[in-house]
Formats: sequence, structure tokens, C-alpha cells
Amino acid sequence: MAFNSVKESPLEESPLTVDVLIVGAGPTGLTLACDLARRGVHALVVERAGALFPGSRGKGIQPRTQEVFDDLGIIDAAIATGGPAPVGMIWQDGARQGEHRMFDETEPTPDAPYASPLLLPQWRTQEILYARLRELGGPDVEFGAELSDLTQDREGVTARLSDGRTVRAAYAVAADGGRSTVRTALGIGMTGETVDPNPILVADVRIPALDRDNWHMFPPTADGAGFLAICPLPGTPDFQLTAQFTDGTAPDTSLDGVRAVVAARTHLAADDVTEVRWASDFRPRAAMADRFREGRVFLAGDAAHVHSPAGGQGLNTSIQDAYNLGWKLGAVLRGAAPEALLDTYEEERLPNAAQILALSTRIHRGEQRRGAATRQLGLGYRESSLTAETRTGLAEGALRAGDRAPDGPYAGGRLFDAFRGPHCTLLAVGTDAELPLLDEELVHTFRIDAYPPYGKGLFLVRPDGYVGWAGEDTTGLTDYFRLTHRGS
Repeated sequence: MAFNSVKESPLEESPLTVDVLIVGAGPTGLTLACDLARRGVHALVVERAGALFPGSRGKGIQPRTQEVFDDLGIIDAAIATGGPAPVGMIWQDGARQGEHRMFDETEPTPDAPYASPLLLPQWRTQEILYARLRELGGPDVEFGAELSDLTQDREGVTARLSDGRTVRAAYAVAADGGRSTVRTALGIGMTGETVDPNPILVADVRIPALDRDNWHMFPPTADGAGFLAICPLPGTPDFQLTAQFTDGTAPDTSLDGVRAVVAARTHLAADDVTEVRWASDFRPRAAMADRFREGRVFLAGDAAHVHSPAGGQGLNTSIQDAYNLGWKLGAVLRGAAPEALLDTYEEERLPNAAQILALSTRIHRGEQRRGAATRQLGLGYRESSLTAETRTGLAEGALRAGDRAPDGPYAGGRLFDAFRGPHCTLLAVGTDAELPLLDEELVHTFRIDAYPPYGKGLFLVRPDGYVGWAGEDTTGLTDYFRLTHRGS
């Protein structure tokens, strides 16, 4: 595939013209498509495969991502078909040895209504996102549409598909996975390391003889065989099986191969595995793209960062890439914000991804337990140029500009209900400060009584649920708003 950052390329007659071309229909691409659809942005999603990904691979939906799903209108569907992670059960020589809890349990609170990870097979997550995309009137996904060429000029991006069609877009987003052809074409390097040289088999299997009450764990054996775990997948008759092999071994992903490893490392018989619905193998790796943007093309999800599956961080970080980029593309494309707003995507997401990448690696190596950090509620953008904290003398632990905006009650329902949608929200908490006249379509304003998670003050909440500006009064608010909303 060729890529040229400035070359003026002659266009075919009547190319398909869209605002945004999204390459890849995984969780990242579908989340972005949903977010753009509700903003009235004309997008096209192209996917080289013939259908949505069929495996359970990224099965853990962290609390912060559940909040994203709440905003997108799919949290009820996710909860209805998903479920909590079952307690681990350690087995040895065919006998139960005791429980093992993967992470500390937490209870929901008014400010953080989603407290624990939700188990949801990746294929189900994608089905839910795709259904929501259709509800929003978004584009059909073009399956079996592989990118064969990509060029860009000062006005947009031109892509050629393998069937000969040409697409012209103002911007393009590479959401095409860890082996991203778009990233390769852009010449963007991927810097990283092998977290563990031992290959891992992952498979969706059916084992009717095994109970679904626990996440079944079989430790490494004395003869050198690696760990094996079998996790029931809520809302399905399937289990996700993971098995570690020694370096230099090629896991057998066939039905017979999966049956053999189950029989060798557990108390189950080979024939107890009645079906293998999907299987793959990989070596845990941690890597990140050297940059997340080249001109009018952005990298998101696994195209930008690849994680060890430990701690369930990769899919969640990917979805939040899309959530960060969606509102910014929408604002720029409808002329409501300066194009410079798009510069903050890499500024915010690259260090965020680096932080999570390091966390995933530590968890994989047993250096850190799954806990508050893996829930991702503490992530934010305090150092972003898009963040303005005008108050002084704040107590340690106080909510600051750049932090996630907490949920909570207000007269009309929940704060998350007030935040939901493509707009910003100006929240006046425990103050009678006079509020400026801002575009009511772009900013919704609410007053609530003093509320401990916020304290008192004014908070401008971005469309992605982070506090962009905070102050005791409106001083500087209008100037800040002009940074993100042209002519306001």
C-alpha cells in the first residue's frame, strides 16, 4: 500500500465521498462509528473480514468503559447479556483446592455506579455496538472490503478498496488492529517488547460436563506444562479456554489439539470438549505506535497500542480512544471547533495508553494486582492543553479539571443522564454564580446543590465525560470555550 502525505492525486469519477473513513469494524471502529453517527457525521466503516470477529478474545469490560456504554445507550444491553466475573477455583490432581479472587470486589456508589468488570465476549460487544450503529442510522459496515491504497493531500484522504472502488474522506481512522496495514503504510513505527516468550492458546469451547459456577484454574504442572484456565462466558453456553505453552512450541488450535491439552492438564476427558467454536494463539506483547496521527489519518485501538491480555486493559483503552476522538472529529467537521482541537487526540491518548500499557505488563508479570487502576476510573487528562483548572488551594483528592466527571443525583435524574449526548455540560454545584450565555445546542446547563464528589464550583464537562474547565466563578470560562468551539 502506498501513502503520500502531500501529493495531489487525481480522483476517479464519482468516488464515494464521506466525512470519515474508518478502517476496521472491531470494538474501536464500531464505537467511533456510533459516536460519529449521533453527531450527524457521515462515516464509512470498511472491514477486510467477511463478518464481525467471531471470538471472545477481549471479554472484560471495565467500569470506565461501562460508563462509555451508558453514554452511547448500550449499557442495558451489555448488562443483560454479560455478567460478573465468577470466583476463581484452583484445581490440583482433580480436586478443588480453594477459591482465588482475580481482583478486589467493590460496591457501586452514586458517583461511580459501575464498580466491577463485566464479562462480555468480544463478539457480543461488537454485536451490541453494531446494532446500536444501525439504530442511530449509521452506515452499514462494508464487509470484505480491504484497503489496497491510501493517499492524502491537504484537503482529505483518498482510499482505494480491493474491489476497485475509491473513497474520498476528510479524515481517516486506522482501527485495523495490531498488524495495521494503515499504520504500516503511514510509516509509523511500533516500539515495544515481548512480555512473555511463552505462546498462549485461547479458544471458545463447549464443555457440558464442567460447571459454570467458577473460573476454573489449573496451575502449571511439575512436568513443565503451563497454566490452563477455563472461564464460563455469561449469556452463552461457551467457555473461554486459555493455556500457556513453552517457548518454541506451536499450540494446536484444532479440536483434537484443544482436547489433548485439556485432557493432559485437567481432570476432564478429551471427549468432554464437545466443540471448539474459535481458537487462536499469540505471544503476549506490549507495544505502542511512535505517534497516533499522520496528517489527516489517526491511529486508534490496537493499531496504536498492543497490550498483554492480563488485567483486561486493551479493549477498554481502545474503546476510549474512539470516545476521545469521536467528539473532536464531530465538532471540527460541523464547523463548531477549530481544527487544532484534533491535535489534542494524540496529546491526551498517547500518554494515557503508555500508562495502561505499563500496568498491563506489570500485572502479567505478577508485579501488581488487579485493582483500582484496572477499573480505569482514575484516568484523566490533567496535563492536557485542553484542561483549565482556575481554582487554587484545592484539598488533596479534590476533583480537578482533567478528571472524570462523577455521576450523582440531580432533580431530573442522574448526572450521567444530563451528560449523555454530543453536547458539553456546564454544571453549577452549590453556587449561585451567574452563568454566561453559551450556545444552548452546544452546552447544556444544570444547577445542583453542593455534592461531595464535586464540592462547590463550576465545571464544564466535555462530551466524553471529563471536566475540561473548573472555576469558582465564570472568570475565564468564555475564553476557554472559544478554544474548543469556534465563534462561541
